[in-house]
Amino acid sequence: MNLSSNFDMTLETLIKILDYSSDEIFVLDGDMRIIYVNKACEKHYGLKKSTVLGKNSSDLFKQGYWTPSIFPDVFEKKKPFTIKQTTNIGAELLTSAIPILNDKAEVELVVTTARELQSYKLLKAKEETSGQPYQQHKQHEIDITNCLKVKQILKLSQKIAVTNTTILIQGESGTGKGLLAEYIHQQSKRKEGPFLTINCSAIPADLLESELFGYTSGAFTGANRSGKIGLLEATNNGTLFLDEIGEMSLPLQAKLLQVIQDKKFIPIGSHVEKEVNIRIIAATNRNLLEMVESRHFREDLFYRLNVIDINMPPLRERREDIIPLIYNFLYNFNRIHEVNKLISEECLDMLTRYSWPGNVRQLENLIERLVITSDDVIDIQDLPEVIYQSVRKMTEQASPSTLSEGLDQVKKEMIRKSFKIHGSSRKVANDLKVSQTHAAKLIRKYCQDLYKEKGSR
Repeated sequence: MNLSSNFDMTLETLIKILDYSSDEIFVLDGDMRIIYVNKACEKHYGLKKSTVLGKNSSDLFKQGYWTPSIFPDVFEKKKPFTIKQTTNIGAELLTSAIPILNDKAEVELVVTTARELQSYKLLKAKEETSGQPYQQHKQHEIDITNCLKVKQILKLSQKIAVTNTTILIQGESGTGKGLLAEYIHQQSKRKEGPFLTINCSAIPADLLESELFGYTSGAFTGANRSGKIGLLEATNNGTLFLDEIGEMSLPLQAKLLQVIQDKKFIPIGSHVEKEVNIRIIAATNRNLLEMVESRHFREDLFYRLNVIDINMPPLRERREDIIPLIYNFLYNFNRIHEVNKLISEECLDMLTRYSWPGNVRQLENLIERLVITSDDVIDIQDLPEVIYQSVRKMTEQASPSTLSEGLDQVKKEMIRKSFKIHGSSRKVANDLKVSQTHAAKLIRKYCQDLYKEKGSR
């Protein structure tokens, strides 16, 4: 069958078809600038097409979106190459790049395709063939971000990691305070030493003291006969992370302050002072300044901890990270549970509009649940009812309150839909039965993001 005799294949139609490809397709010009990319880039890097188009591939490589880079070899040797790459959100790709040369034997274009090595069966076959167990790559979630504020936090963390000062990390539950503390430890000179965590809200006050300071034989009723080394001593030359420090009792706060200042402590039941070389990072989801004012937290300890103060933003304030985090968790749980689940566009759209009161931890737990309970493609009907109802309520609340707002919203939806399909003011004008001048004006008003995307192609 001759398709061209029965169907007029426009550029817009071809682009739509390529967007349905499960394989990633990149096209670079001779300056390594990305002049085309299909929608698969979203699930591989957590980036929108409009963000990638026009960028230099070397800049994205330097920012850590994939490794290693295939393009230097292609441009230098001017022949096809195939390599395995790992992306910033944990996807593993089999990437092939083919150079297209001009009549002067110079690289004019590079066409790149990338296919996921995500199928567990494929990985298992590779393992059996090579005789080597497959080494799972797990991206540190704190690194997976398109949010400028989180990038600034990571940059600050790298600067302060090399010091020994105390750090206070504040933020809602589930925002990744513990991950950031571990990240700082791994960037520090103490990275070869231990990183130990204790949740101050999970242990009664009397037991928390013994866990931190340790005790000698017979120090109290029920104590271990041989005594016990506390976390302060066990963390020597490392980092101790005190999570939910706002729950620590006032007497214990006084003892902790002395440890921070003098790097010395006395185990329970002992008279012998011990010296430790530790760094303390504390975290809380409470407002410690208000607790200081109400005398529920020591002022001197607060200012001693608050030498460096970092606030982790909630997930609802970094929505650009929701999609990359979803795909990262999806890759990881697919491997753990030996499946290859996909996720629908409609489901992604609903998850990006949800408010996430439990933050990144809630998102991670949800993706694991969906991987376990869904069919091959995770869809809206697989989501918990609470998420569906919450998003629907938010949508209803966002409905126009006046006739003018309602008409404007309808006009916007019609213009955007028509422009997505037709891609030009002339065709939009014909479709909506308005003048081309009026259509162009509406496109400039409502379709700036779409206009830039189409123009950069």
